[in-house]
Amino acid sequence: MVSVKDIAAECGVSVATVSKALNGYSDISEETRRMVKDKAAQMGYLPNMAAVTLKTNRTYNIGILYADAANSGLTHEYFARILQGIKSQAEAMGYGITFITNRIGGKKITYSEYCRNRQFDGVIIACVDFNEPQVVELVNCGIPIVTIDHVFNSTISIMSDNVKGIRDLMDYLYGMGHRRIAYIHGADSSVTRDRVTSFYQCIERLELDIPAEYILECRYRDTVKAAKCTRKLLDLKEPPTCIMYPDDFTAIGGISVIKSRNLTIPDDISVVGYDGTSYAQIHEPTITTLQQDTDRMGKEAASHLIELIERPKTTLKEKFVIEGSVLVGNSVKQLHE
Repeated sequence: MVSVKDIAAECGVSVATVSKALNGYSDISEETRRMVKDKAAQMGYLPNMAAVTLKTNRTYNIGILYADAANSGLTHEYFARILQGIKSQAEAMGYGITFITNRIGGKKITYSEYCRNRQFDGVIIACVDFNEPQVVELVNCGIPIVTIDHVFNSTISIMSDNVKGIRDLMDYLYGMGHRRIAYIHGADSSVTRDRVTSFYQCIERLELDIPAEYILECRYRDTVKAAKCTRKLLDLKEPPTCIMYPDDFTAIGGISVIKSRNLTIPDDISVVGYDGTSYAQIHEPTITTLQQDTDRMGKEAASHLIELIERPKTTLKEKFVIEGSVLVGNSVKQLHE
């Protein structure tokens, strides 16, 4: 491993001069600084991170807490895309990322203990049970935090615009002539509450008469429950002309039931998903969905967290809302009503 002493020998200067050049001190000439940095790069020098931590009180490492209820892991495309945005932005700003667990070796510990042990500069929390005591403890432990799709008063939060997303989908369906619109929404969360409220706002604004049996609940990505809900809707005396699902994955579960009854999409019934995943775009027919800007959400989460880490006294803990857009597929029929 190349040391500061090795660079000093190659440059014909003192170890102190090399240290000043690499650490941005102003009491050496620009020519010397450039010479030392060029030589260090040529020799493949990497700073000792333990020494950097002691000097700056910073590890340049961000913790990611991610544990979805369905145990989808990185196969959960929506969050995988957000995580990719976090990774690319963090790396561009000189930080690495590490997933948080509640074990070190064979010992079970809390999330906050893990973060202290790993000395994270900050943490991004996504797709967890935000009411879990360990999560609440982590949020309140004093480390800089950014949450995704959930709002805590003491954190910066990055939210997809769920209110506008549902409104845009409803306006699209209304424009396509649909008046009997069913909504299978996700399990209770801040995201779900925003979406359901927006749905009822649209019903009122568009003066739709939506019966209570058109509104059902299904966990996100739960294709079995989505199929059960779809059967209930299809068995109604007056079934809906369109079913909105909580995400693209559950939409595919519902579509399997529709097809099993020899019904065609969209001729017999229309279907709408949410998230804008690749599933929706390669499925036959392609699914109309709300495409969330996951890349931007991830990048915003990383950049705002790093801003909070580096400028804690001047960074406001705000909510940032990211808009999505309707991705039109072939799953919605134009009705003439």
